[in-house]
Amino acid sequence: MGPDQQRLTPTERADLVAYLDGELGDADARAIATKLSNSATARCEVESLEKTWELLEHLPRLRAADDFTARTLTEVARREVEAGGLGTAVVRTTRHLVRALVWMVISLLAFGLGYVLTQAIWPNPSDRLTRELPIAEHLEEYRDVGTFEFLQELVESPEFNADRD
Repeated sequence: MGPDQQRLTPTERADLVAYLDGELGDADARAIATKLSNSATARCEVESLEKTWELLEHLPRLRAADDFTARTLTEVARREVEAGGLGTAVVRTTRHLVRALVWMVISLLAFGLGYVLTQAIWPNPSDRLTRELPIAEHLEEYRDVGTFEFLQELVESPEFNADRD
């Protein structure tokens, strides 16, 4: 392929509109201008692009509705409010979770304190049984006795006091 058959590279093709509008930097503009002056194929591509732009000028242009700007700004404002509402919802939910966590911690501390105080202050029935184990071991015999008068009679009887003499 000779120099007059060189095609534009994808980068040069992307910069072609900026070149035609005079908005391309000096170095890139000189590179495209050199290629266009040396290559008939590149010039055909530019002419094709220019014809396409001319044909586009003949198409009817759509006109935006009169309230287009107002509707667009209203939609943007609504979305900002929704986004802010989402942020507010996240903050509100976080506050509720923190509050629930604080109440759970306070409840656990109160339960723990109540348990410790109950263990320390409330009498343990097992301790009493341990202290009074001899009574508990002979409880049935004591129930058979019935009253203190019977025990008094036993103390005063000579058979009971026989080994004391």
